[in-house]
Amino acid sequence: MSKPNRNLTPTTAEEALDLYLRERSTDVTESTLQAHEYRLNHFIRWCAGEGDVENVNNLTGRDLHRYKLWRKEDGDLNKVSLKSQMDTLRVFIRFCETVDAVESDLHSKIISPTLGDGTGQRDVKLDSEEAEVLLDYLERFEYASFSHTVVLLLWRTGMRIGSIRSLDLSDFHPDDEYLSVRHRPDTDTPLKNKGNGERYVALTTAVCTVVEDYVDVHRHDVTDEYGRDPLLTTKHGRPTNNTLRQTVYRWTRPCQYQGDCPHGKEKDECEAITERGRASKCPSSVSPHAIRRGSITHHLTEDVPEQVVSDRMNVSQGVLDAHYDRRDEEVKVEQRRDYLDGV
Repeated sequence: MSKPNRNLTPTTAEEALDLYLRERSTDVTESTLQAHEYRLNHFIRWCAGEGDVENVNNLTGRDLHRYKLWRKEDGDLNKVSLKSQMDTLRVFIRFCETVDAVESDLHSKIISPTLGDGTGQRDVKLDSEEAEVLLDYLERFEYASFSHTVVLLLWRTGMRIGSIRSLDLSDFHPDDEYLSVRHRPDTDTPLKNKGNGERYVALTTAVCTVVEDYVDVHRHDVTDEYGRDPLLTTKHGRPTNNTLRQTVYRWTRPCQYQGDCPHGKEKDECEAITERGRASKCPSSVSPHAIRRGSITHHLTEDVPEQVVSDRMNVSQGVLDAHYDRRDEEVKVEQRRDYLDGV
């Protein structure tokens, strides 16, 4: 083992995790905190055993790669689950940097598995910790912009891209804090499930505030070709599905909101940056449907009942279980344990 960096504060892995959980406990729910702890306990176990890491000051990029290989072999994880755990580790290491426990910028050396070329696309989702980092960035630097409003609505409501596009200004009810989703096929905004997709979607006060500010400041005062007033607009009217999709791909590139590339590419040499309309070529960018999948998983992890999620996101419980519920099995078993305690 190398000597501790004298500019850092000697910290064990257990101490770092305790600091992290105490910090996150102020802004996330108990179930989210538990989900983070479940994933990170594997790293704590590795530090105490295979990794032989007594002081996280000494962690290097090579150590983190060794952990990645160990986790893959030890847990027999598929690529999607491994990516989820490495993404969580990156958020944890970034926190450790802020409390002088590890070297600056160490988190950028954590490389998650790439899920490109259609591999596992049914399982690709935006993780809750990544979503919160992205939304925090947008709120600070792109507040109430078109991009901020689109990503916020997709994540907080879990709606399909077609449903977001279909919204008119009159469908937003800030006083009562909800959106009304309507099937209007004759004017180019059909819903996937037609009339069965019509519903009211509750919003929080915080989301309503952002949407109101978008309407007041950034929304273009335009109508679409049918004379309707879209809630979300471009200079030319209602945005196309492709415009919304490209917005999501662009903003979910890690370099866009984290400042570094987990794949080791320079911005001026990356086609996902330099070529217009190629943001989806970034291995870490995700589609609007991946945000929907991540939002649904997040709601379930937060112990929102499946029937409520089913109604809110307009998806049957059978389809929900088969295609959208991406909670780790260890998270599911602990949630079931919480319900069984005392029975």
